[in-house]
Order: sequence, then C-alpha cells, then structure tokens
Amino acid sequence: MCGIVGFHGPEPVVADMIIGLTALQHRGQDAAGIATFDGDAFHLHKGQGLVNDVFKPKHVRKLGGNTGIGHVRYTTQGANDSDLAQPFTTSYPFGLAMVHNGNVINFRDVAQRLHDHYHVLPKTTNDLELIMYTFASELRVKDLDHLSVVDVFDAVETTQELVKGAYATITIIAGHGLLAFTDPLGIRPLVLGRRDTPEGPVYAFASESTCFDYLGFEFLKNVGPGQAIFIDKNYEVHYKNPYQKPRNFCAFEYIYFAREDSVIHGRLVARERVRLGKLLGRKVLAAGLRPDMVIDVPSSGYFAASGLAEAIGVPYRRAMVKNNHLGRSFIVPTQAGREDVVKKKLNPIREFVEGKKIAVVDDSIVRGTTSRRIVRLLREAGATEVYFISSAPPIVSPCIYGIDMAMSTELIAANYSEDEICRYIEADRVIYQDFDDLRELLNEGKGHGGACFACFTGQYPTGDITRYLRHIQEERQSHRPVNKSLSVSAKAPAPTEH
Repeated sequence: MCGIVGFHGPEPVVADMIIGLTALQHRGQDAAGIATFDGDAFHLHKGQGLVNDVFKPKHVRKLGGNTGIGHVRYTTQGANDSDLAQPFTTSYPFGLAMVHNGNVINFRDVAQRLHDHYHVLPKTTNDLELIMYTFASELRVKDLDHLSVVDVFDAVETTQELVKGAYATITIIAGHGLLAFTDPLGIRPLVLGRRDTPEGPVYAFASESTCFDYLGFEFLKNVGPGQAIFIDKNYEVHYKNPYQKPRNFCAFEYIYFAREDSVIHGRLVARERVRLGKLLGRKVLAAGLRPDMVIDVPSSGYFAASGLAEAIGVPYRRAMVKNNHLGRSFIVPTQAGREDVVKKKLNPIREFVEGKKIAVVDDSIVRGTTSRRIVRLLREAGATEVYFISSAPPIVSPCIYGIDMAMSTELIAANYSEDEICRYIEADRVIYQDFDDLRELLNEGKGHGGACFACFTGQYPTGDITRYLRHIQEERQSHRPVNKSLSVSAKAPAPTEH
C-alpha cells in the first residue's frame, strides 16, 4: 500500500505535488519520489525518508514541467532500498514515467514473458517495472509516430489481461499526456480531480480525495475497476469504460489505511469507522461487559471507539497520548521496530485509566505482540481490567495485494482461538468485529459494488492464488533476518510492491 499522485496542466506542477504527497504520507514512510516532464525531458528525484526530508528547495527547483507523477512508498516485500523507490522511467519504446500502488502476484510469469517475447530484463525487483515494460511492449507494436488514444487504451487492456493482482497506476507518456488505470477488480483506490485556472484546467489523480481538499481541486470521480483515463497534451479527457467485473475494493482501506477525511466510493471514511464501532457495541453488550470508559489506540481507532461508546452508553476518553513525530507502527517493516514504535509513541494518561475497567479499541489485531504491549501499558497505568476490541474481524489470511499482513504462520487469528489470543495479549477479554456485519456494511448501497475480504476469509478475488502465494511468501521470507541456527537456502528475489 502506497500513495500516488499525478498532475497535468498549463502551469508548473511540482508545488502541488509536494503538498499532495504530504497529504498521503500516512500511506508510506519509507521513500518518496517525483518525476516531471517539461516537454523535452524527464526530471527525477527520489530517496528514502519522508516527503519533507527527501525534497529540499534545491531539488524542487530542478523539477520543472507541467506534468508530473509522485509516490510515497510503504515496503510490503523486498528490501527497503532507495533503488526501488518510485517513480521509474524508461525510453523503451519512448519516454515513459510510471508510479503504482498495489502488488503484482504473477510476477514470475510476467517477467518470463517479457524476457521470452521482448528480450526485456527488468533492472530491479520492483514489480512496477513489470507493469511499465508490459505496457511499453504493447505500445511498441503501434505506430509511434501517430500514436492515438485508441492505441493507448489497447495497450492498457492487454496489460490488464497479462498482469494479475492489485494496482492503480499513473503514467506520463512523453509528448502525449497523462494516463491512469487500475486493475480489473478495482482493489486499490484512485480518484480524479480538476482545478480551473486562467490558463486552463489542471487535472490531478491521487490515491485519496483528501489531496484535493488541500489543493482546492474539485473531485470528479473514482477511477473504476479496470478503467483507464487519458488526459492528452491539449487537456482533453478520454475514458476507457470500466470492466464489467464486480468491484472488489480493499475493505482494510475503510478500517485502517485511508485517512479519516477521505471520501472513497461516496463514503466518508470517518463515518464508516463510527458505524463499525456501533456494530461492535452489540457484541460488547452481548458479552456482558460494562467498561467504565472506552478509549482508542490513536489515531486509527478513534472513530470506531467513539461509535462504540455511543452505542453502549459509556464515556469516551482520549486516554492514550500519541507522539505524532513517530510513524505508523503497522507499516514499520519489522516486528521489533513496530514494538519499539508503540513503546515510544503511546503514553497512557494515568489519571484517566487508574482504577478503571477500560475498553480499548484498535483497528485490528494482526500478530498480537503490539496489542499485548498496549494492554501492558494500560495495566502499568493502573487499569483494573482491559478489554481489547478490534474494529476488524479476525485476520486469518495474508494480504497479497499490497498490505504487509505477514505470512499465515505469523497471523495470530489463523493459528489460535480467541481465548488463546486473549491470554497471549494479556487482556481480560477480546472482542472482534463480526465479519457478516462488516460485509453487510461495506456491500450495502445501490451501485456500491463489493469489497475484497480475502484477509478475513482466505477467498481471493483473483481466483486460485496457491502458486502465487507460495512465491510471495518465499520472497518475503528471503528478506527477513536469518536465524543463524538454521540453514536457509537462497531464494530468487521477486518483484516488490512500493
């Protein structure tokens, strides 16, 4: 899961891009990058770290041009290496620059096809190269001197047929315009906006609508499942119709990943989290629990906690203070790092907690060790009882579409009962969101389509992924620290999502 933006208009775009990427910083903290096109050449800068660390004034001055794409990276597979940061550029068959958010699952098949049919060998293990070179190879067979919108959309459609997984992409086609497209199931988010200026319209793509709020853009539409939108050099907008497959948008965007102020497919994320909290209220009351107060694990648990408190009629308090200068613990790449972030990031307010029965709401329980640390913090602050409430149902299967939900052997709900999980995290009670309630909430509403629930059910919308899952888990394992007491054979690296 990462954040991407793309801008195209009659004025320099780099300033808007910096602001847009900063608004998406919650989607990736490992690296950031921008590529612009000035009509003659690409200008590229990227590096490890946060947006404000990577882009200094001297870099911004060099990123001239009226078309640009940007990326913030969250590493789910592979090494956290600056060489893997996006955007990527190529001159094959002519100038392209691309960013993407998602994860290619049939990376070995795509890489083999590129090698066998086009003698293309990607330079890195970044799966963006596989999308970019597949698209470029399809463009190569067109009349490049007279490239048409139909040619562009034909190349997109073939790419979508060949590349399996979840992806939202934005591409600069040098001298032609800005292109965006998504996978046929629409698993990853992408939205289109517009701002009118005296010189003409500026169009923007972004992972979330919150970018447009900061920049004064009008929200136009969500990019639909399998849809392509091409904005040509004259700022005319062309659409390729979405696929007729049911939408399978990632449910975890609503639960955790997206910002609360974003609107996704017509739904305000904050409101959906409140509704999830109210649904949890029924389970808490049915379990006979009567906490003295409800608190959240800041900040993704806030709206669900407020909904729960309202539903069961007890006070809500902000009883854990967050150090906002530390990143999101979920997207820290190692478990030791996640626990360290939790220890340094959260500080309970003893006067609120001491002597109280506390219901603490978090977005999910993945591995359990972070949850255990939170329970211990509350007990150390004097809580007499701690009920750990998960806004998400039990996570029993790994995500293969761009969220680092570990391997199945590390998912605590895949291997232990609720009672065992409760004992492990040292809580007095564990309450999970009911899956049927979540499914009904996210699938309701005319025209909303569906959601991807694979991490809760093990049923993947891209079909039988047994072989791909083995490849992905082999690749993830190959980038983890090796226990010196074990003999581990080397694995061929697989492309990574950023």
